[in-house]
Amino acid sequence: MWGILVTAASVQDPSGAQRAFARLEPNAERLQKIYADGRYGGTLPNLVLQLCGWELEVVKKADDQKGFVVLPKRWIVERTFAWMGKYRRLSKDYEFLPESSEAMIRWAMVNRMTRCLAPG
Repeated sequence: MWGILVTAASVQDPSGAQRAFARLEPNAERLQKIYADGRYGGTLPNLVLQLCGWELEVVKKADDQKGFVVLPKRWIVERTFAWMGKYRRLSKDYEFLPESSEAMIRWAMVNRMTRCLAPG
């Protein structure tokens, strides 16, 4: 993960995304394209392009879609959430401070990467 930002539930997704991109930019020299769901449409793609130079592609479901359909690139995020859900601290307990939640996410991802690099 290149950047993590935990916000209060009252923060709207586009506002949180702007804060996350601002935090991420200095560390993401190779980043060129970001995939997001339909909630991040509107003016956010143009804002990200102007401020950071990245393309924000919104992956939307078809208007006539019924039921669950795997959408291109969105499964990557959902898979990552599923990995994090295996860690009790992230799925059952709720931290008091956002910084504590961010630390737990980092810990879970380090653990995940370590298991991929050295299985068994």
